[in-house]
Amino acid sequence: MDNILALHEDLINHTYKHGGYQAFKINDPKPRDIHKAKVRDRLLHHAVYRILYPFFDRTFISDSYSCRLNKGSHKAIRRFRKFANKASNNNTRTCWILKCDIRKFFANIDHEILMGILKEYILDKNIIDLLENIIESFHSHDKGIGLPLGNLTSQLFVNIYMNEFDQFVKHKLKAMFYIRYADDFMILSENKKWLEDQMPVLQEFLQKELRLEMHPDKVYIKTLSLGVDFLGWVNFFDHRVLRKSTGKRMAKRLSKTHDQAVLSSYLGILFHGNTEKLVQKFFNVDFFRFLGKNRNVEENTLGS
Repeated sequence: MDNILALHEDLINHTYKHGGYQAFKINDPKPRDIHKAKVRDRLLHHAVYRILYPFFDRTFISDSYSCRLNKGSHKAIRRFRKFANKASNNNTRTCWILKCDIRKFFANIDHEILMGILKEYILDKNIIDLLENIIESFHSHDKGIGLPLGNLTSQLFVNIYMNEFDQFVKHKLKAMFYIRYADDFMILSENKKWLEDQMPVLQEFLQKELRLEMHPDKVYIKTLSLGVDFLGWVNFFDHRVLRKSTGKRMAKRLSKTHDQAVLSSYLGILFHGNTEKLVQKFFNVDFFRFLGKNRNVEENTLGS
């Protein structure tokens, strides 16, 4: 309680200074650098998030799905399927998909640009100073660049940052079928040439307005019939299968553990796709009987 009161007093007197970070690495599966703030600062992050999130969430497009209430990866995949149905006219014409990834997303967020965006929405100087205090508490490779993966506020800040791009794609490029989840985004269209023409336009906006760039090895245009890798699943018109690397990683971990929480987590993931053989192999469970007992699992996920 003394610490809370001291934090309250610092905020009232405008003497609050954000502390340092504890750095560590995780693999999920690729290596990531996580920076963990002190408890005092994390408490403030939650307070800031609770106030700002409801306001900014109303400014976001509906097809931004990362780190938002009532959104998430499963809804993003379902939305992708609806878009695929429309773009392909129920699989009666070729559906082309432009799939892109932003290089080192969190590590390349520009503080000056982010603060400029925040100032367009927030007029109160004290709030702006507090947000700048949080944002400037961390730098990745260069001063004034990067947000820490471990901060709750970072999730909101990157959505505010990328909302500039979302609005551009939806309202300037007039992309009907656009979905973004964090640093992954895709546009679906029956017109391959139009998608090809948009690639340099998208890259120019990201570089000029946000100082970001698309990952050259993770940008492609392909047909839906060949399968599109999105959020851990390879998605087709009427079904989806687990990414091979995910299946191998799952099998490796299951061979080493019998922890019920881990088993339940993996089982919950598998029932969102065409994975009956994996379920029967790993868990010895009747796939369709389980599905019948769990009506909350997405309808028609398994296709016909």
